[in-house]
Amino acid sequence: MTQLADRWQVNPAFFWMWGHRPEQPVKVDESGVVHVYGHAEILEVYGDPRVYSSNVEALLFGAPEGETLSEGALSAADPPKHTKLRKIVSRAFTPKLVADLEPRIAEVTGQLLDRAEGQGRLELVADLAYPMPVMVIADMLGVPRSDRDLFKQWVDTILTAAGEVNVEDAVKDGAGGTQREDEDVAAAMGQVPELMEYLRAHAAERRVTPREDLLTRLVEAEVDGERLSDNQVVNFSRELLVAGHLTTSATIANMLLCLDAHPEQFARLRANADLIPGAAEETLRFLGPLAASVRATAEDTELAGVKVPGKSLVRLWLGAGSRDERVFERPDEFDPGRDPNPHLGFGRGIHFCIGAPLARLESSVCLRMLLDRYPGLRADPDQRPEFLGLDDLLAVSKLQMLTD
Repeated sequence: MTQLADRWQVNPAFFWMWGHRPEQPVKVDESGVVHVYGHAEILEVYGDPRVYSSNVEALLFGAPEGETLSEGALSAADPPKHTKLRKIVSRAFTPKLVADLEPRIAEVTGQLLDRAEGQGRLELVADLAYPMPVMVIADMLGVPRSDRDLFKQWVDTILTAAGEVNVEDAVKDGAGGTQREDEDVAAAMGQVPELMEYLRAHAAERRVTPREDLLTRLVEAEVDGERLSDNQVVNFSRELLVAGHLTTSATIANMLLCLDAHPEQFARLRANADLIPGAAEETLRFLGPLAASVRATAEDTELAGVKVPGKSLVRLWLGAGSRDERVFERPDEFDPGRDPNPHLGFGRGIHFCIGAPLARLESSVCLRMLLDRYPGLRADPDQRPEFLGLDDLLAVSKLQMLTD
């Protein structure tokens, strides 16, 4: 385990990759931030949205109700707003819509692999894992796939800002009621003005001229006579476009890195394609892109015997929870056949990732097509993989692979 982390030069902040185990499942640091490492304890937090709020922005920046940067975003909403919002979105973003995308995912994957053909190598992220999910989501939303360079520019802005805005520091800055409204904070939360206006213009167009796409379904979806506001349509579309494609892109790249590092498991997959979905699930456990998420306590509480004051920032270390020895046998082994595999890669509870079925489908289709086309696919031993430099994302950003 340590050998892999050392070979890949993984950030020591992702301590579970180095085989380290926290002494306690919950710990409060000197700044008052609550760190949750245990699987059961993370599930307890996810299972109690009344106490552990997803509206962290109100804690960080003191934003009044209805005026938060992420107003209408599923990931930042608490019940009862979240319940109604998810119900409306689910009317548009259906399992059938996702399942029907499989031929499109295969077509896009094939086109991207054709484009890289004849070079004897792939830069997996740039050539396939990054553009494929963007193109699929763009098609699904009904925005021009040709704008993917714009999407990349906006996502790069978000990632750069996220690397510069530390959530614990933001809490300290906002503790005295000072609101953080600078552009870096907004961008770190996905609020790039050009992206928001781009999506707002497309949503407004669908209200006047409906099409056969997800944006139209979002503006038309209705529950109990209520529809999504423009902000809600824009924020859900933004989450899907940004978070959705980043998660899938990283899962694909992380999965190939894991398989390459475990040649015996790679051989099993080549011999039995039925193991491919399990490889994606095990990647989400062993090298899950979403390493951590945050909550804010709405009141004083207690977790695993640790007293937690109200208005505390709670950091859930999902990567550590997915290595909890109380839940997983052989937690430091990569095993695509692991069953059951209750990893935390897509979250849990009411905030279980709504895009999980799409991410699973894209990852499986992509891996199957890669193995079919390149039986000898392997990482270039002379090129070390690179990772995004973010606190909460353990995501491969560059992976050179040999195809001959």
